[in-house]
Amino acid sequence: MAFIVGDNCVKCKFTDCVTVCPVDCFYELETMLIISPEECIDCGACEPECPVEAIYEEDDVPAGQEHYIELNAKESERLMAEGAEPITEQKDPLPTADAKRKELGL
Repeated sequence: MAFIVGDNCVKCKFTDCVTVCPVDCFYELETMLIISPEECIDCGACEPECPVEAIYEEDDVPAGQEHYIELNAKESERLMAEGAEPITEQKDPLPTADAKRKELGL
């Protein structure tokens, strides 16, 4: 089992989570981060660091977001095959992040 990034990350891309990941399993898409389930060791260090509560254990993904399990797996596999490096350092969030956080009530 692994952790995955879900819908709350879309249009945010806060990177607080990547700095605590001991195995560097986060990858970056244009509007969100994803976790490689092949590399995730299920330690859970990233989950409490996410300011928009977008990280879930696979078994705890909210209803309607199950497709993010496959998205994290397929996209991380694609990125690794293309030679992409994991994101390991904190970056500025997307310009839409604060609005998304307010929309979520966080």
